[in-house]
Amino acid sequence: MKHDMKSYTVESHTSFNAVGEISGYLVRPGMFETNGATPLLVGVNFTVHTSGGTFCELLLFHRGEEEPYAVLPFPDEYRIGDVYSMIVFGLDIEELEYAYRVDGPWDPEKGLRFRKENVLLDPYARAVAGQRIWGEKKEGAYHARVVKDVFDWGDMPQSKREMSDLIIYEMHVRGFTKHPSSGVEQKGTFEGLREKIPYLKELGVNAVELMPIFEFDETVNCREVDGKKLLEYWGYNSVSFFAPNTSYTAAEEYNREGTELKTLIRELHENGIEVILDVVFNHTAEGNEKGPTFCFKGFDNKIYYMLTPDGNYYNFSGCGNTLNCNHPMVRQMILECLQYWTINYRIDGFRFDLASILGRNADGSPMNNPPLLESLAFNPVLSNVKLIAEAWDAGGMYQVGKFPANRRWAEWNGRYRDCLRSYLKGDLWEAWTAAWCISGSGDLYGGYTQDGNERYAGYNSCVNFLTCHDGFTLYDLYSYNTKHNEANGWDNTDGASDNRSWNCGAEGETDDPEVKMLRFRMIRNACAVLMCSRGTPMFLAGDEFGNTQFGNNNSYCQDNEVSWLDWSLLEKNRELFEFFKFMIHFRKKHTVIRKKLPDAVCGLGSLNTRNEYGELNIEKEARMLAVSFAGYDSEKGKDDIVYVAVNPYWEDTRIFLPDLQGRETWYLCVNTYGDGAGRYVYPEGEEVRIESEFVMKPRSVAVFTTKSY
Repeated sequence: MKHDMKSYTVESHTSFNAVGEISGYLVRPGMFETNGATPLLVGVNFTVHTSGGTFCELLLFHRGEEEPYAVLPFPDEYRIGDVYSMIVFGLDIEELEYAYRVDGPWDPEKGLRFRKENVLLDPYARAVAGQRIWGEKKEGAYHARVVKDVFDWGDMPQSKREMSDLIIYEMHVRGFTKHPSSGVEQKGTFEGLREKIPYLKELGVNAVELMPIFEFDETVNCREVDGKKLLEYWGYNSVSFFAPNTSYTAAEEYNREGTELKTLIRELHENGIEVILDVVFNHTAEGNEKGPTFCFKGFDNKIYYMLTPDGNYYNFSGCGNTLNCNHPMVRQMILECLQYWTINYRIDGFRFDLASILGRNADGSPMNNPPLLESLAFNPVLSNVKLIAEAWDAGGMYQVGKFPANRRWAEWNGRYRDCLRSYLKGDLWEAWTAAWCISGSGDLYGGYTQDGNERYAGYNSCVNFLTCHDGFTLYDLYSYNTKHNEANGWDNTDGASDNRSWNCGAEGETDDPEVKMLRFRMIRNACAVLMCSRGTPMFLAGDEFGNTQFGNNNSYCQDNEVSWLDWSLLEKNRELFEFFKFMIHFRKKHTVIRKKLPDAVCGLGSLNTRNEYGELNIEKEARMLAVSFAGYDSEKGKDDIVYVAVNPYWEDTRIFLPDLQGRETWYLCVNTYGDGAGRYVYPEGEEVRIESEFVMKPRSVAVFTTKSY
């Protein structure tokens, strides 16, 4: 029987009758289990909680005004436990902003910082009021707005793609399209990013990792250096965890906040691209005891933050305060937040900044089984969501390979970054570790030949990267021996000094053709190895066409041409872009790189590290190493074999490929040194047959596959 598809209006049959009046508004006790402000047919439900506060009142503002037009104290009968909840009838959310004031004891040495005069932003605010113009300092207190979610996701399914099948592209929303060369209409916005989806699809990445998009204040710590205004450009100072950053929006979105972002996410999904958010639950923008009080400090300072015995702030984040993540109340807020973004924005994964903080106790000590991490790992709403930890913090805790993972968490593999940077530039003593890293870091995560690590899910737990927002771009990695952060105004003392970079013979820009050729070969080497390593590859937006930050490895404050992607380089370095495209496609084509397959028919081992003679051992300071992946691809009905050979040495190296027992023949697919005519890759059908040996040129990578007779 055929049914016509019709549009229906959902009606609520719940009856809310006013039982009182406060400040001229009809009210009743609200929905105590629903945090934040929720629009109803009859008005708005407001729910908030404070453990140490003794009195709470709701402030209502006309849009854009600083003085409330109504103040509604919560009566005792509108409180259950520490939760205040009130339905206010007859409110027009189109013109409404709201905030709270909380009274209580003032005793900073005991962590109590209640001041009734402080206007406080709702910790569960779905939108921060007053869509801001980027770079203009907000005047007055933070207010929230009531969000009416009318976005229709239809029947869009949640992605079931495995971690190891992702190719992650890390980007800054504003910096991706702000440069005049970007060619988009709405530069520096969610809409501008949406305009670039065809480019992302052409490149071939299937996941974008967005640097912080929660509401933040880029004008905090604003200063001027050499005539340039410096801002907190990266966005790692969260103001509100539930609200998207309004200055990233091109359209005005009163009461529809998030619509432009949701449209972007829906279109990315329609093009097969997942969305991962970089989230910052290790600190907030309220800073230390000298910082402002606009939210958490005013509701429950001693609960939300880790405090020293004298009431000051532990600073494991390096930003003034540290969120007390494993307190039950904070833990619940974080869990609700991630569920909210998963359900209402269809986010596919979260990368947790300085995630080791999420495993600290209230006194800062590491916990053996942190309840927050366990809660997130086993939450049913988050069961298909990727959880990625930056497994260290600014307090000295480094947990790469030791993060409390519960077989659910992946890690940014900092060892991969450090080791491969060193080995690829010629630090030959890193050979053994480099072999482990290319093979999937089985010594850290299991999954080398079998999963022997009870904490981790093998190669689905390993995010490999050589570059990210924090550090050199890939071009700069081979153009500068040292950081050049003078423009940041700290006498070049900020940013990491251990970069393991190499300028290839000249510091910075040069006209020397030999240096330039070597630099681009080193970039191709890095790309080829990254895409042929087991684990999830991630690279920084712009690396694929040689974007530079002019040697700045800490561009957190540079809202200018230092951090913005220069899209003119795409045409200038089109050859590099095409190489990245090929390597991404090559990785997708060869399942055996990404995961273990059934044994290969040819008898080659499933995963081996080899020396120049094809033997299963490498010297501690090997001038060359190879990793071979082999397995039977049942979908294609043939063996899938990939042989990755790395020669970081500065002379030719003759290599011998393993014997295939007469069943297969080796073919060259990638040679980063090139054939002398500018050719570095060989698409399917154009591969070069190799009998048994091959001469690798200096500082080059070669990738081989096989074909049956």
